[in-house]
Amino acid sequence: MEKYAVLSDIHSNIFALKAVVDDAKSKGVTNFINLGDILYGPIAPKETYDYLKEHSFITISGNQDRQIYEATDEEIKSNTTMQFIIKDLGLAPLTWMKNLPFDMQLNDDIYLCHGTPKDDLIYLLEDVTSGSAKVRPDQDIISLLSGQKSKIILCGHTHTTRCVQLSTGQMIINPGSVGLQAYSDDEPYKHSMENFSPKASYAILEQSENSQWDVAFFKVNYDVDRAVKAAHKQNRDDWVHFLSTGRSL
Repeated sequence: MEKYAVLSDIHSNIFALKAVVDDAKSKGVTNFINLGDILYGPIAPKETYDYLKEHSFITISGNQDRQIYEATDEEIKSNTTMQFIIKDLGLAPLTWMKNLPFDMQLNDDIYLCHGTPKDDLIYLLEDVTSGSAKVRPDQDIISLLSGQKSKIILCGHTHTTRCVQLSTGQMIINPGSVGLQAYSDDEPYKHSMENFSPKASYAILEQSENSQWDVAFFKVNYDVDRAVKAAHKQNRDDWVHFLSTGRSL
């Protein structure tokens, strides 16, 4: 039977990534899925890239992967974190990110996307018009799937662990974030996402003997202090708070 570790939103947090991979391997997992937003962050972009290149992860792109390689000179100049990322990475990781697929039909049952099947900036499961996350109505989620009929839809982007069963019988799974357990954003509405713990998140998806799919979510301890120190070195006190508390500012 097939068994996958599902990871998303690593955000350059090599310390969390290694802990998650070690935890999944201890549970007998050999197949890893990476749902994007991989290297953007003030922690360890190049080290994260090098680690991933040593492994055979099934990987798609996220919106902040695009943000790195699509950044204009003006955008880089105005964003000190982006300056750090670009300098730290060098050319090879940029080429690698450019070549990542937007989405993927993994097999007959499983489909991968970062946001929605059509847009990596849109939250598939969450409505944030109120400023905090609420799961969208069933029909709104189905509409955002744009005709995607797979039994299992794996998505990321919101850093929030969820398993939502639709009236179609489809199951939408977000494994949460490996590397960043809270954030605040002004787009499309001012909102915050919080997990209220610094633990790294991932999921294991396993096919049972009756061909159904079981999902289990895991929260993993890792050396948060090292991630915090790296973020502090880049003057990202907001990330220091997000990483250390799992709460927004």
